[in-house]
Amino acid sequence: MHSLDKNDKHILTMLQENAHQTHKEIARKLGMSLTATYERIKRLEKLRVIKKYVALVDREKVGKGLLVLCQISLKEQSHDKLKGFERSILKLEEIIECYYVAGNYDFLLKIVSENMTTYQNFVITKLSTLPNVANVQSTFIMSELKYETAIGFISEK
Repeated sequence: MHSLDKNDKHILTMLQENAHQTHKEIARKLGMSLTATYERIKRLEKLRVIKKYVALVDREKVGKGLLVLCQISLKEQSHDKLKGFERSILKLEEIIECYYVAGNYDFLLKIVSENMTTYQNFVITKLSTLPNVANVQSTFIMSELKYETAIGFISEK
């Protein structure tokens, strides 16, 4: 864990709200010099506190209206089998998030698809055919109540 001061946290908060802000805009809002702001941002990037900059796309506007949480159980839990499954998952563009979890199943996947038919085809032709998959259970999202990617900092003491 990296030690973040108040200015680092403010910079991270601002970039999470709008990564298009220029260093000059951030410096002005914080009352810091442009050089100091630039150096802080570069340090946060170098330390991989800031992993990458992305655009959040509206799924429905690009024809990916179906959102699914999918629980996967594996037949075997050996290191080689787990790593093999992970490598396979990384190749499937329908999967936008993947978590190795503890509990009743092994992996939790977040999947986007055009509709129920294309999702069914994905499960039948890609997901369930992966080696070592024992069980696939899907939960279909009816509506999103909260969709955030930002990590909060400012309210922390």
